Amino acid sequence: MEQNKTTLGLNLPTDPRWVNIAEKSIDEILIDHAYCEQKAASSGISLIVQYPEYEELVEMLTDLVAEEWSHFERVLEMMNKRGIKLSKMRKDEYVLAISKIVKGGGSREDQLVEKLLLNALIEARSCERFKILHQNIQDEELSKFYFELMVSEAGHYNGFLDMAKRFKPEAQVMKRWSEFLAAEAEILKTLEVRPDRMH
Repeated sequence: MEQNKTTLGLNLPTDPRWVNIAEKSIDEILIDHAYCEQKAASSGISLIVQYPEYEELVEMLTDLVAEEWSHFERVLEMMNKRGIKLSKMRKDEYVLAISKIVKGGGSREDQLVEKLLLNALIEARSCERFKILHQNIQDEELSKFYFELMVSEAGHYNGFLDMAKRFKPEAQVMKRWSEFLAAEAEILKTLEVRPDRMH
């Protein structure tokens, strides 16, 4: 059996250079992280608006939105302690690129599964980045903070993946998930390792 190569089975681990430049630019990382949490909450709200008829989905997303927004508030708290101001939102090249993995067409449920898998992928990569920060940065408060978020993001990843399996057979979902992972790994190879991006 093939072993998972990194956190949550991602096919390609983060470039080891990322954590070094991230720690040197932790102000910029925190700003980008704040917006990542805000966008995660917004994405959950968007899915609720698009698919209100699925009660279990709405229930799961309602909890997720509340948690992601609390993370946004906590990142702002960390920034305030360090005298960091929230500046303009940056272009999220990673999310823009992986969004192209999503297939159009098909049934309403086909489209929902694609969106759930996209969100699962973002949560998985975020979890991996938080784990790297927890294990490597010297700021003890931030290290503990990122451990807590790592655990939370892993839960969100599982939530999205499990929810997808409620709408399509597990074998079909996992086949498509493997395609998402393979495509994401290729995309990651093309992106610059930046000091001002969480992804």
